[in-house]
Amino acid sequence: MIAPPYDEWFPDAAIDGTYGYDLAGLRAVAPVPAPPGFADAWRRWRRESAAVAAEPVLTPLGRRGAHDVFEVAFGTADGPRLRGWFGMPAASAARVGVIHSHGYGGRDAPDFSRVPADAAVIFPVARGLGALNSGVGAPSTSERHVLHGIDDPETYALGRCAVDLWTAGDVLVELAGDLPLYFVGESFGGGIGALALPWDDRLVGATLVVPSFGQYDIRLQVPCLGSGEHVRRHVAEHAEARDVLRLFDASTAASFARVPVRVEAALWDASVPAPGQFAVANAVAQAEAEGTGARLELEVLPAGHAEYPGMLRVVAAAARATRSHIAASLDAGAARA
Repeated sequence: MIAPPYDEWFPDAAIDGTYGYDLAGLRAVAPVPAPPGFADAWRRWRRESAAVAAEPVLTPLGRRGAHDVFEVAFGTADGPRLRGWFGMPAASAARVGVIHSHGYGGRDAPDFSRVPADAAVIFPVARGLGALNSGVGAPSTSERHVLHGIDDPETYALGRCAVDLWTAGDVLVELAGDLPLYFVGESFGGGIGALALPWDDRLVGATLVVPSFGQYDIRLQVPCLGSGEHVRRHVAEHAEARDVLRLFDASTAASFARVPVRVEAALWDASVPAPGQFAVANAVAQAEAEGTGARLELEVLPAGHAEYPGMLRVVAAAARATRSHIAASLDAGAARA
């Protein structure tokens, strides 16, 4: 693959978003091995979340495209009551449930571009983030949010947000019925989705778009324009935080994947370093090689967290590819059953 002309695309970039890697180098980035107790901790958090009644409440908002849409409020495993959006197919029964997360900017409205017409869908808004949960359960700015509770694995915001994804799945199933589930998440949402994915048996597949929080061994060594820069500076002053982060590496979690995963990873990204994104993809490939049931579908994006020539076509094609991946993941799940 010939690298795009980044000097022309991003002439004023403060950081080289390739970080010196070509595609071959990125495909060789290894995921961080699991520390002792990694899987046990995540399985315990999954059990604890499953024991809590979310008690969802719906507020109708009308029809949008193929879906009837509602605002939904629900409880969480550690107390905060969060809000998001929920959609049900207007013209047919739901075949699948989609849990659709978002980036660190939060979400102002639901986006159905990657959601099939026959899918029930929940758009959980992460604790602390806009538009619906600003300041609820965590700070509202990314630089404070990404460090919130980092002194303890039981309270770290990234872990709590990953647990909230399981609760969102509980809400979807309670409202729409016992459906197979599929996850979609971008950037922040892709990272916490990778953390949550291996431990929920209801999930049949996932799309992780430019996923964050992968490969802290590299992330903590390089500057970036995203939330990782605040973490890097914090760990430089508080070395003990590195041990907490070992439980929240998206590349480590992705190595436990057991279902098909589509990863959209960028060659150039100054906000979420490209080697971290590819470490998540490479972890899924490693799990596939080990015969866990994982299967990697990798799309290499020209760039992430930046506008570039032809981007609208890439985004539209990626949305279609996710919808196709959902259908293929359902078929693969049915074959396994």
